[in-house]
Amino acid sequence: MLQPWSTKVPYFALTCLTAFWLSALVVGVSAQSGRVKPEPTPPTDPDETPVVIVTEEVKVNILAFDAAGRFVADVKEDDLVITDNDILHQPASLRRLSANVLIVMDTGGELRSMKTLDQTRKTVRALVDALPADTSIALLQYADTPELVLDWTTDRDKVHAAISRTKFGRRSAFVKAVEMATALLSANSADNRHLVLITDGTDSFTDGYSRQAVFREILTTDINVHVITYTRMEAVDIEPRTRAVTNAPPPKAMPDEVAATLPPGARERAQAPKIGPTVIVDRKHLETMRRRKAELETSEAALFVLSENTNGTFVVPGTYDEMISRTASVARNIDATYVLTYVPKFPISETGGERTITVTSRRPGLIVQATRKLVVPHRN
Repeated sequence: MLQPWSTKVPYFALTCLTAFWLSALVVGVSAQSGRVKPEPTPPTDPDETPVVIVTEEVKVNILAFDAAGRFVADVKEDDLVITDNDILHQPASLRRLSANVLIVMDTGGELRSMKTLDQTRKTVRALVDALPADTSIALLQYADTPELVLDWTTDRDKVHAAISRTKFGRRSAFVKAVEMATALLSANSADNRHLVLITDGTDSFTDGYSRQAVFREILTTDINVHVITYTRMEAVDIEPRTRAVTNAPPPKAMPDEVAATLPPGARERAQAPKIGPTVIVDRKHLETMRRRKAELETSEAALFVLSENTNGTFVVPGTYDEMISRTASVARNIDATYVLTYVPKFPISETGGERTITVTSRRPGLIVQATRKLVVPHRN
């Protein structure tokens, strides 16, 4: 779903790949977003069998803006129209709540060049400073393994101190990090939950099918996923190294964080700029660079679809400065969120299924962004 302002889409063809992901993301997993609320029944004769009436309630987050992209603070239930698999529904409730934001920091990877710990920290700091003061924030970092750096807090001093404690690693456990993040957010009983991924989305340990599975799990929740990705910068930087002859400098022998730990002399040699044309005769190296570029492109497509299906924000910057400046759009969308509930006309708790939920505005001048894919498995 496009924002009221311009949102870039991946630079490579998405048609077939997006169709694959959309079809793959709807396999059955346990539902959390479609809540089932048993209603109490009056006391009955001990010899009679109790009757339980089940009422389903689906919860989604929506964004509300005016034509200029400013948040609208007085949205009412009557302003909204819900379609659930093209069937009209009426809102049951609409609330404005403080957000709960889990930020996942990608601090590892064998072949990273543009992705650095320093840049990731700067991006997180910019995002945190742009969020409202009452936002509850948690931080998770991952390199070789995922690690919760900071549990839920609204104390900004604690958040900034935790950002400074993050550290780099040589590998990237992306899938395990997303699994852990989904579990942490699902365990948070508060509504209005958001996951922010600052990552290139590649993984050192697992393949695309594992990533596919953890993304499916997110679709069973009401979590909004926002992505700020290194994929474009990494792919552009690596592209000259996929060719046998290039005028681009050769790749760094090691990340800057590693080079900085070397003794004097060795550190200067590792960090010294290289000039002149580069001839790459190592076919294995060429193949590694080409495979890395393809992985970045595939990752960008998958992250784009995930953000679309969860009514999130997708940011794919081309420079470090743009990466930091566009955190404001992520914070603005999180702050513009309402929590909406409705009762589906056709129950899904027994039959399971896939729901495409869209919320639109019937009020002039009100622009509502809310398109979500919900997966509810069949209950045996």
